[in-house]
Amino acid sequence: MKIGALYVRVSTHNQDELSPDAQIRLGKEFAKKNNITIPEEYIFMESVSGRKAEKRHDFQRMIGLAKTKPRPFSVIIVWKYSRFARNQEESIVYKSLLRRQCGIDVLSVSEPLVDGPFGSLIERIIEWMDEYYSIRLSDEVKRGMTEKALRGGYQARPPLGYKITERGKPPVIVPEEAAIIRIIFQKYVEECCGCFEIARFLNQLGYRTSRKEPFERRSIEYILQNPTYCGMIRWNRTTSETNEIKEEKDWIIANGLHEAIISKELFDRAQQRLHSAHMPKGARPSSTYHHWLGGLLKCPVCGRTMIAKTMYRKSNGEAYSYFVCYGVIKGKCTAKNSVSSLLLEPVVLQALQDVFHTKEITYMKREPTRKQEMVDERKLLSEQLKQLEQKEKRIKAAYQNGIDTLDEYKENKELLRNEQKQLELRLSDYQPSSPANFPKKEQACQKLHTICDVLFSETFSDSQKNEVLRSIIQKMVYDKPQDVLTIYYHLPDS
Repeated sequence: MKIGALYVRVSTHNQDELSPDAQIRLGKEFAKKNNITIPEEYIFMESVSGRKAEKRHDFQRMIGLAKTKPRPFSVIIVWKYSRFARNQEESIVYKSLLRRQCGIDVLSVSEPLVDGPFGSLIERIIEWMDEYYSIRLSDEVKRGMTEKALRGGYQARPPLGYKITERGKPPVIVPEEAAIIRIIFQKYVEECCGCFEIARFLNQLGYRTSRKEPFERRSIEYILQNPTYCGMIRWNRTTSETNEIKEEKDWIIANGLHEAIISKELFDRAQQRLHSAHMPKGARPSSTYHHWLGGLLKCPVCGRTMIAKTMYRKSNGEAYSYFVCYGVIKGKCTAKNSVSSLLLEPVVLQALQDVFHTKEITYMKREPTRKQEMVDERKLLSEQLKQLEQKEKRIKAAYQNGIDTLDEYKENKELLRNEQKQLELRLSDYQPSSPANFPKKEQACQKLHTICDVLFSETFSDSQKNEVLRSIIQKMVYDKPQDVLTIYYHLPDS
Protein backbone atom coordinates (compact mmCIF):
# COMPACT_ATOMS: atom_id res chain seq x y z
CA MET A 1 0.00 0.00 0.00
CA LYS A 2 1.28 3.48 -0.92
CA ILE A 3 1.95 6.21 1.65
CA GLY A 4 0.47 9.56 0.63
CA ALA A 5 0.23 13.17 1.81
CA LEU A 6 -2.84 15.41 1.72
CA TYR A 7 -2.57 19.14 1.03
CA VAL A 8 -5.55 21.35 1.94
CA ARG A 9 -5.99 25.04 1.14
CA VAL A 10 -9.09 27.23 0.96
CA SER A 11 -9.45 30.32 -1.22
CA THR A 12 -10.48 33.52 0.57
CA HIS A 13 -12.37 34.76 -2.50
CA ASN A 14 -14.43 31.70 -3.39
CA GLN A 15 -16.76 31.24 -0.44
CA ASP A 16 -18.63 28.38 -2.16
CA GLU A 17 -15.56 26.17 -2.06
CA LEU A 18 -15.39 23.07 0.13
CA SER A 19 -14.36 23.61 3.74
CA PRO A 20 -11.02 22.20 4.99
CA ASP A 21 -12.83 19.41 6.86
CA ALA A 22 -14.73 18.42 3.70
CA GLN A 23 -11.52 18.41 1.65
CA ILE A 24 -9.83 16.18 4.24
CA ARG A 25 -12.79 13.78 4.31
CA LEU A 26 -12.99 13.47 0.51
CA GLY A 27 -9.20 13.21 0.26
CA LYS A 28 -9.14 10.29 2.68
CA GLU A 29 -12.00 8.56 0.81
CA PHE A 30 -10.10 8.99 -2.47
CA ALA A 31 -6.95 7.57 -0.86
CA LYS A 32 -8.80 4.56 0.53
CA LYS A 33 -10.28 3.71 -2.90
CA ASN A 34 -6.81 3.84 -4.44
CA ASN A 35 -5.02 1.84 -1.70
CA ILE A 36 -3.20 4.88 -0.32
CA THR A 37 -2.60 5.42 3.40
CA ILE A 38 -2.43 9.00 4.69
CA PRO A 39 -0.87 9.31 8.19
CA GLU A 40 -2.11 12.25 10.26
CA GLU A 41 1.37 13.85 10.28
CA TYR A 42 1.24 14.02 6.48
CA ILE A 43 -1.92 16.14 6.34
CA PHE A 44 -0.80 19.68 5.50
CA MET A 45 -3.47 22.34 5.98
CA GLU A 46 -2.76 25.94 4.98
CA SER A 47 -4.20 28.35 7.54
CA VAL A 48 -3.90 31.38 5.22
CA SER A 49 -4.47 31.92 1.52
CA GLY A 50 -1.41 32.80 -0.54
CA ARG A 51 -1.03 33.35 -4.26
CA LYS A 52 2.73 32.72 -4.09
CA ALA A 53 4.11 29.34 -2.99
CA GLU A 54 6.88 30.91 -0.91
CA LYS A 55 4.22 32.55 1.28
CA ARG A 56 2.52 29.23 2.05
CA HIS A 57 4.37 27.81 5.04
CA ASP A 58 2.73 24.37 5.16
CA PHE A 59 3.28 23.98 1.42
CA GLN A 60 6.99 24.69 1.86
CA ARG A 61 7.15 22.29 4.81
CA MET A 62 5.55 19.58 2.65
CA ILE A 63 8.03 20.18 -0.20
CA GLY A 64 10.96 20.11 2.23
CA LEU A 65 9.76 16.82 3.67
CA ALA A 66 9.27 15.38 0.17
CA LYS A 67 12.94 16.06 -0.68
CA THR A 68 14.26 13.90 2.16
CA LYS A 69 15.76 10.46 1.56
CA PRO A 70 14.16 7.99 1.64
CA ARG A 71 11.01 9.72 0.45
CA PRO A 72 8.33 9.75 3.18
CA PHE A 73 5.40 9.45 0.74
CA SER A 74 4.95 8.64 -2.95
CA VAL A 75 1.91 10.77 -3.80
CA ILE A 76 0.36 14.12 -2.83
CA ILE A 77 -3.44 14.38 -2.94
CA VAL A 78 -5.31 17.68 -3.43
CA TRP A 79 -8.99 18.50 -3.88
CA LYS A 80 -8.27 20.51 -7.06
CA TYR A 81 -5.07 21.26 -8.94
CA SER A 82 -5.73 24.94 -8.27
CA ARG A 83 -5.18 24.20 -4.57
CA PHE A 84 -1.62 23.08 -5.36
CA ALA A 85 -0.66 26.11 -7.50
CA ARG A 86 -2.53 29.11 -8.89
CA ASN A 87 -0.42 29.66 -12.01
CA GLN A 88 1.07 27.48 -14.74
CA GLU A 89 4.70 28.42 -14.10
CA GLU A 90 4.59 27.61 -10.40
CA SER A 91 2.77 24.33 -11.03
CA ILE A 92 5.34 23.14 -13.59
CA VAL A 93 8.27 24.01 -11.31
CA TYR A 94 7.02 22.16 -8.24
CA LYS A 95 5.47 19.18 -10.03
CA SER A 96 8.65 18.72 -12.06
CA LEU A 97 10.74 18.86 -8.88
CA LEU A 98 8.54 16.29 -7.16
CA ARG A 99 8.41 13.88 -10.11
CA ARG A 100 12.02 14.03 -11.31
CA GLN A 101 13.91 14.46 -8.04
CA CYS A 102 11.58 12.75 -5.58
CA GLY A 103 9.44 10.36 -7.64
CA ILE A 104 6.24 11.84 -6.19
CA ASP A 105 3.03 12.44 -8.17
CA VAL A 106 0.30 15.01 -7.50
CA LEU A 107 -3.28 13.69 -7.79
CA SER A 108 -6.58 15.59 -7.78
CA VAL A 109 -9.71 14.18 -6.12
CA SER A 110 -12.16 16.11 -8.31
CA GLU A 111 -10.09 16.15 -11.52
CA PRO A 112 -8.95 12.56 -12.23
CA LEU A 113 -6.60 12.03 -15.18
CA VAL A 114 -5.91 9.15 -17.52
CA ASP A 115 -2.42 7.72 -17.85
CA GLY A 116 -0.11 8.63 -20.72
CA PRO A 117 0.60 11.79 -22.76
CA PHE A 118 -3.10 12.59 -23.18
CA GLY A 119 -3.49 12.72 -19.40
CA SER A 120 -0.58 15.17 -19.13
CA LEU A 121 -2.20 17.36 -21.79
CA ILE A 122 -5.51 17.37 -19.91
CA GLU A 123 -3.63 18.28 -16.72
CA ARG A 124 -2.02 21.29 -18.45
CA ILE A 125 -5.39 22.41 -19.82
CA ILE A 126 -6.91 22.23 -16.33
CA GLU A 127 -4.02 24.28 -14.93
CA TRP A 128 -4.41 26.89 -17.68
CA MET A 129 -8.12 27.14 -16.91
CA ASP A 130 -7.39 27.48 -13.18
CA GLU A 131 -4.94 30.32 -13.83
CA TYR A 132 -7.41 32.03 -16.17
CA TYR A 133 -10.12 31.67 -13.51
CA SER A 134 -7.80 33.13 -10.86
CA ILE A 135 -7.03 36.17 -13.03
CA ARG A 136 -10.72 36.66 -13.86
CA LEU A 137 -11.66 36.32 -10.20
CA SER A 138 -9.08 38.94 -9.22
CA ASP A 139 -10.48 41.31 -11.85
CA GLU A 140 -14.04 40.69 -10.66
CA VAL A 141 -13.09 41.35 -7.04
CA LYS A 142 -11.35 44.60 -8.01
CA ARG A 143 -14.29 45.63 -10.19
CA GLY A 144 -16.68 45.01 -7.30
CA MET A 145 -14.54 47.01 -4.88
CA THR A 146 -14.29 49.86 -7.39
CA GLU A 147 -18.07 49.95 -7.81
CA LYS A 148 -18.53 49.95 -4.04
CA ALA A 149 -16.08 52.84 -3.71
CA LEU A 150 -17.90 54.85 -6.40
CA ARG A 151 -21.12 54.38 -4.43
CA GLY A 152 -19.47 55.71 -1.26
CA GLY A 153 -18.98 52.36 0.45
CA TYR A 154 -16.18 52.13 3.02
CA GLN A 155 -13.78 49.17 2.67
CA ALA A 156 -10.67 49.94 4.69
CA ARG A 157 -9.50 50.16 8.28
CA PRO A 158 -11.26 53.18 9.84
CA PRO A 159 -8.92 56.09 10.63
CA LEU A 160 -8.61 57.92 13.94
CA GLY A 161 -12.02 59.36 14.81
CA TYR A 162 -14.10 56.47 13.45
CA LYS A 163 -14.91 52.85 14.26
CA ILE A 164 -16.81 49.99 12.62
CA THR A 165 -19.71 48.83 14.78
CA GLU A 166 -21.45 46.53 12.28
CA ARG A 167 -20.03 44.59 9.34
CA GLY A 168 -21.02 46.11 6.00
CA LYS A 169 -22.19 49.37 7.59
CA PRO A 170 -20.46 52.78 7.33
CA PRO A 171 -18.04 53.73 10.13
CA VAL A 172 -19.41 55.80 13.00
CA ILE A 173 -17.78 58.70 14.83
CA VAL A 174 -15.85 58.15 18.08
CA PRO A 175 -16.51 61.46 19.92
CA GLU A 176 -13.30 61.63 21.96
CA GLU A 177 -11.16 60.84 18.89
CA ALA A 178 -13.14 63.22 16.69
CA ALA A 179 -12.18 66.01 19.09
CA ILE A 180 -8.50 65.35 18.25
CA ILE A 181 -9.25 65.64 14.52
CA ARG A 182 -11.02 68.97 15.03
CA ILE A 183 -8.06 70.26 17.08
CA ILE A 184 -5.64 69.31 14.28
CA PHE A 185 -7.61 71.08 11.52
CA GLN A 186 -8.38 74.07 13.74
CA LYS A 187 -4.75 74.61 14.67
CA TYR A 188 -3.48 74.05 11.15
CA VAL A 189 -6.02 76.22 9.30
CA GLU A 190 -7.16 78.85 11.80
CA GLU A 191 -4.04 79.22 13.98
CA CYS A 192 -1.50 78.48 11.20
CA CYS A 193 0.44 76.02 13.39
CA GLY A 194 2.93 73.68 11.73
CA CYS A 195 2.66 69.89 11.73
CA PHE A 196 5.60 69.55 14.17
CA GLU A 197 4.01 72.02 16.56
CA ILE A 198 0.63 70.27 16.40
CA ALA A 199 2.26 66.86 17.03
CA ARG A 200 4.11 68.19 20.10
CA PHE A 201 0.93 69.83 21.40
CA LEU A 202 -1.08 66.61 21.12
CA ASN A 203 1.69 64.49 22.65
CA GLN A 204 1.97 66.86 25.63
CA LEU A 205 -1.76 66.38 26.24
CA GLY A 206 -1.30 62.61 26.15
CA TYR A 207 -3.21 62.01 22.91
CA ARG A 208 -2.21 59.08 20.69
CA THR A 209 -2.77 57.90 17.12
CA SER A 210 -5.17 55.11 16.14
CA ARG A 211 -2.25 52.71 16.67
CA LYS A 212 -1.69 54.07 20.21
CA GLU A 213 1.61 55.72 19.25
CA PRO A 214 2.79 59.34 19.71
CA PHE A 215 1.95 61.75 16.91
CA GLU A 216 4.62 62.61 14.34
CA ARG A 217 4.77 65.09 11.49
CA ARG A 218 3.74 62.49 8.92
CA SER A 219 0.75 61.30 10.99
CA ILE A 220 -0.51 64.89 11.19
CA GLU A 221 -0.01 65.34 7.44
CA TYR A 222 -1.86 62.08 6.72
CA ILE A 223 -4.85 63.24 8.77
CA LEU A 224 -4.87 66.64 7.06
CA GLN A 225 -4.88 64.95 3.63
CA ASN A 226 -7.55 62.34 4.43
CA PRO A 227 -10.92 63.26 2.83
CA THR A 228 -12.72 60.77 5.10
CA TYR A 229 -13.02 63.51 7.72
CA CYS A 230 -15.17 65.74 5.46
CA GLY A 231 -17.54 62.92 4.50
CA MET A 232 -15.70 61.66 1.40
CA ILE A 233 -14.10 58.26 0.71
CA ARG A 234 -10.75 57.69 -0.99
CA TRP A 235 -9.89 54.32 -2.53
CA ASN A 236 -7.13 52.87 -4.73
CA ARG A 237 -4.58 55.36 -3.41
CA THR A 238 -1.82 52.77 -2.89
CA THR A 239 -0.76 49.48 -4.45
CA SER A 240 -1.55 46.42 -2.33
CA GLU A 241 1.81 44.75 -3.02
CA THR A 242 4.26 47.58 -2.20
CA ASN A 243 2.02 50.19 -0.52
CA GLU A 244 3.40 52.79 -2.92
CA ILE A 245 1.20 55.82 -3.59
CA LYS A 246 -0.34 55.80 -7.07
CA GLU A 247 -0.85 58.81 -9.32
CA GLU A 248 -3.83 60.93 -8.29
CA LYS A 249 -5.62 60.22 -11.58
CA ASP A 250 -5.96 56.57 -10.47
CA TRP A 251 -7.54 57.43 -7.10
CA ILE A 252 -11.28 57.11 -6.54
CA ILE A 253 -12.76 59.91 -4.42
CA ALA A 254 -16.52 59.95 -3.91
CA ASN A 255 -19.17 61.12 -1.45
CA GLY A 256 -19.24 58.70 1.47
CA LEU A 257 -22.14 57.25 3.42
CA HIS A 258 -20.58 58.10 6.81
CA GLU A 259 -20.96 61.23 8.92
CA ALA A 260 -18.33 63.96 8.50
CA ILE A 261 -16.25 65.27 11.41
CA ILE A 262 -15.26 68.58 9.76
CA SER A 263 -16.76 70.68 6.99
CA LYS A 264 -15.74 70.37 3.35
CA GLU A 265 -14.78 74.06 3.38
CA LEU A 266 -12.34 73.54 6.29
CA PHE A 267 -10.81 70.49 4.58
CA ASP A 268 -10.31 72.42 1.32
CA ARG A 269 -8.59 75.27 3.17
CA ALA A 270 -6.22 72.74 4.74
CA GLN A 271 -5.38 71.35 1.29
CA GLN A 272 -4.64 74.83 -0.03
CA ARG A 273 -2.20 75.49 2.79
CA LEU A 274 -0.57 72.06 2.40
CA HIS A 275 0.07 72.61 -1.30
CA SER A 276 1.43 76.12 -0.77
CA ALA A 277 3.69 74.88 2.04
CA HIS A 278 5.08 72.02 -0.03
CA MET A 279 5.60 74.02 -3.23
CA PRO A 280 6.31 77.68 -2.33
CA LYS A 281 6.89 79.94 -5.32
CA GLY A 282 10.59 80.35 -6.07
CA ALA A 283 11.66 78.22 -3.10
CA ARG A 284 14.79 76.10 -3.20
CA PRO A 285 14.37 72.37 -2.52
CA SER A 286 15.13 71.52 1.10
CA SER A 287 17.38 68.61 1.94
CA THR A 288 19.39 67.21 4.81
CA TYR A 289 22.79 68.86 4.73
CA HIS A 290 25.87 66.72 5.40
CA HIS A 291 27.89 68.94 7.72
CA TRP A 292 31.29 68.13 9.20
CA LEU A 293 29.72 68.33 12.68
CA GLY A 294 26.93 65.95 11.66
CA GLY A 295 26.07 63.19 14.13
CA LEU A 296 28.06 64.71 17.01
CA LEU A 297 25.63 67.28 18.40
CA LYS A 298 23.08 65.81 20.83
CA CYS A 299 19.88 67.23 22.28
CA PRO A 300 20.24 68.04 26.02
CA VAL A 301 16.58 67.11 26.66
CA CYS A 302 16.03 63.78 24.89
CA GLY A 303 19.58 62.80 23.87
CA ARG A 304 18.69 62.35 20.20
CA THR A 305 21.02 63.50 17.46
CA MET A 306 20.59 67.05 16.18
CA ILE A 307 20.61 66.99 12.39
CA ALA A 308 21.77 69.72 10.02
CA LYS A 309 19.26 71.32 7.67
CA THR A 310 20.11 73.70 4.85
CA MET A 311 19.05 77.33 5.31
CA TYR A 312 19.59 80.36 3.06
CA ARG A 313 20.36 83.97 3.92
CA LYS A 314 17.67 86.34 2.69
CA SER A 315 20.23 88.99 1.81
CA ASN A 316 22.45 87.05 -0.59
CA GLY A 317 21.03 83.52 -0.77
CA GLU A 318 24.17 82.06 0.86
CA ALA A 319 23.65 78.57 2.30
CA TYR A 320 24.41 77.63 5.89
CA SER A 321 23.38 74.88 8.30
CA TYR A 322 20.94 74.90 11.16
CA PHE A 323 21.04 72.08 13.72
CA VAL A 324 17.71 70.88 15.13
CA CYS A 325 16.82 67.88 17.32
CA TYR A 326 15.58 64.88 15.33
CA GLY A 327 12.97 64.31 18.06
CA VAL A 328 11.60 67.80 17.47
CA ILE A 329 11.28 67.07 13.74
CA LYS A 330 9.34 63.87 14.54
CA GLY A 331 7.20 65.70 17.09
CA LYS A 332 8.57 63.57 19.97
CA CYS A 333 10.67 66.20 21.77
CA THR A 334 9.63 69.58 23.19
CA ALA A 335 13.10 71.16 23.35
CA LYS A 336 13.68 74.51 21.65
CA ASN A 337 17.44 74.41 21.30
CA SER A 338 18.19 74.75 17.60
CA VAL A 339 21.55 76.33 16.81
CA SER A 340 23.13 77.79 13.70
CA SER A 341 26.37 76.40 12.31
CA LEU A 342 27.56 80.02 12.04
CA LEU A 343 27.58 80.09 15.85
CA LEU A 344 28.67 76.51 16.45
CA GLU A 345 31.64 76.16 14.07
CA PRO A 346 33.91 78.88 15.54
CA VAL A 347 33.16 77.73 19.10
CA VAL A 348 34.19 74.13 18.34
CA LEU A 349 37.33 75.18 16.48
CA GLN A 350 38.34 77.56 19.26
CA ALA A 351 37.80 74.87 21.91
CA LEU A 352 40.08 72.45 20.03
CA GLN A 353 42.74 75.13 19.61
CA ASP A 354 42.61 76.05 23.29
CA VAL A 355 43.23 72.46 24.33
CA PHE A 356 46.11 72.16 21.86
CA HIS A 357 47.86 75.40 22.88
CA THR A 358 47.44 75.00 26.65
CA LYS A 359 48.10 71.25 26.54
CA GLU A 360 45.73 71.00 29.49
CA ILE A 361 44.21 67.55 29.13
CA THR A 362 42.61 65.99 32.18
CA TYR A 363 41.51 62.39 31.94
CA MET A 364 38.60 61.34 34.08
CA LYS A 365 38.78 57.64 34.74
CA ARG A 366 35.18 56.35 34.56
CA GLU A 367 36.03 52.76 35.42
CA PRO A 368 32.77 51.84 37.21
CA THR A 369 30.65 53.06 34.29
CA ARG A 370 32.92 51.42 31.75
CA LYS A 371 32.87 48.19 33.73
CA GLN A 372 29.09 48.21 33.75
CA GLU A 373 29.04 48.91 29.99
CA MET A 374 31.42 46.02 29.40
CA VAL A 375 29.35 43.73 31.62
CA ASP A 376 26.22 44.64 29.65
CA GLU A 377 27.99 44.13 26.31
CA ARG A 378 29.44 40.79 27.38
CA LYS A 379 26.04 39.74 28.69
CA LEU A 380 24.41 40.61 25.37
CA LEU A 381 27.01 38.67 23.38
CA SER A 382 26.69 35.70 25.74
CA GLU A 383 22.92 35.71 25.24
CA GLN A 384 23.43 35.71 21.47
CA LEU A 385 25.74 32.71 21.79
CA LYS A 386 23.08 30.89 23.80
CA GLN A 387 20.52 31.68 21.11
CA LEU A 388 22.87 30.14 18.53
CA GLU A 389 22.92 26.95 20.60
CA GLN A 390 19.11 26.86 20.45
CA LYS A 391 19.20 27.50 16.69
CA GLU A 392 21.60 24.59 16.26
CA LYS A 393 19.21 22.32 18.15
CA ARG A 394 16.34 23.45 15.92
CA ILE A 395 18.16 22.84 12.63
CA LYS A 396 19.24 19.43 13.93
CA ALA A 397 15.61 18.64 14.80
CA ALA A 398 14.54 19.82 11.33
CA TYR A 399 17.02 17.37 9.79
CA GLN A 400 15.97 14.52 12.06
CA ASN A 401 12.28 15.17 11.32
CA GLY A 402 12.94 15.12 7.59
CA ILE A 403 12.17 18.79 6.93
CA ASP A 404 15.73 19.59 5.77
CA THR A 405 18.02 17.42 3.69
CA LEU A 406 21.54 16.49 4.85
CA ASP A 407 23.06 19.12 2.54
CA GLU A 408 20.72 21.79 3.86
CA TYR A 409 21.54 20.78 7.43
CA LYS A 410 25.29 21.00 6.76
CA GLU A 411 24.91 24.41 5.11
CA ASN A 412 22.85 25.81 8.01
CA LYS A 413 25.29 24.38 10.53
CA GLU A 414 28.24 26.00 8.75
CA LEU A 415 26.48 29.38 8.81
CA LEU A 416 25.89 29.04 12.56
CA ARG A 417 29.53 28.08 13.12
CA ASN A 418 30.73 31.21 11.30
CA GLU A 419 28.35 33.40 13.28
CA GLN A 420 29.54 31.77 16.51
CA LYS A 421 33.19 32.52 15.67
CA GLN A 422 32.36 36.18 15.04
CA LEU A 423 30.54 36.50 18.36
CA GLU A 424 33.34 34.78 20.27
CA LEU A 425 35.87 37.09 18.63
CA ARG A 426 33.86 40.16 19.65
CA LEU A 427 33.45 38.77 23.17
CA SER A 428 37.23 38.42 23.55
CA ASP A 429 37.65 42.13 22.77
CA TYR A 430 35.72 43.24 25.85
CA GLN A 431 38.45 43.18 28.47
CA PRO A 432 38.80 45.86 31.20
CA SER A 433 41.04 48.77 30.22
CA SER A 434 44.43 49.00 31.89
CA PRO A 435 45.81 52.34 33.14
CA ALA A 436 48.97 51.49 31.21
CA ASN A 437 47.01 52.01 28.00
CA PHE A 438 46.46 55.72 28.76
CA PRO A 439 48.25 57.87 26.18
CA LYS A 440 50.77 60.48 27.09
CA LYS A 441 49.66 64.11 26.94
CA GLU A 442 52.19 64.85 24.21
CA GLN A 443 50.79 62.10 22.03
CA ALA A 444 47.20 63.23 22.60
CA CYS A 445 48.05 66.85 21.82
CA GLN A 446 49.91 65.84 18.68
CA LYS A 447 46.83 63.98 17.47
CA LEU A 448 44.71 67.02 18.30
CA HIS A 449 47.12 69.20 16.31
CA THR A 450 46.69 66.95 13.27
CA ILE A 451 42.91 67.12 13.60
CA CYS A 452 42.99 70.93 13.80
CA ASP A 453 45.10 71.07 10.63
CA VAL A 454 42.51 68.96 8.82
CA LEU A 455 39.56 71.07 10.04
CA PHE A 456 41.17 74.35 8.97
CA SER A 457 42.23 72.98 5.60
CA GLU A 458 40.09 73.58 2.50
CA THR A 459 41.49 70.52 0.72
CA PHE A 460 39.52 68.06 2.87
CA SER A 461 35.84 67.29 2.30
CA ASP A 462 33.18 67.64 5.01
CA SER A 463 32.92 63.85 5.30
CA GLN A 464 36.70 63.57 5.85
CA LYS A 465 36.61 66.30 8.49
CA ASN A 466 33.70 64.58 10.20
CA GLU A 467 35.61 61.29 10.26
CA VAL A 468 38.70 62.74 11.96
CA LEU A 469 36.56 64.74 14.39
CA ARG A 470 34.70 61.60 15.45
CA SER A 471 38.05 60.02 16.36
CA ILE A 472 38.47 62.46 19.26
CA ILE A 473 34.98 63.83 20.06
CA GLN A 474 32.34 61.51 21.46
CA LYS A 475 29.50 64.03 21.46
CA MET A 476 28.61 67.68 21.98
CA VAL A 477 25.63 69.01 23.95
CA TYR A 478 24.35 72.55 23.44
CA ASP A 479 22.24 74.07 26.23
CA LYS A 480 20.52 77.00 24.52
CA PRO A 481 18.96 78.63 27.64
CA GLN A 482 22.38 78.66 29.36
CA ASP A 483 24.24 79.28 26.07
CA VAL A 484 26.75 76.55 26.99
CA LEU A 485 28.32 74.01 24.64
CA THR A 486 29.81 70.95 26.37
CA ILE A 487 32.24 68.80 24.38
CA TYR A 488 32.88 65.19 25.44
CA TYR A 489 36.19 63.82 24.15
CA HIS A 490 37.17 60.24 23.44
CA LEU A 491 40.30 58.94 25.10
CA PRO A 492 42.80 59.14 22.19
CA ASP A 493 44.69 56.02 21.25
CA SER A 494 48.40 56.02 22.06
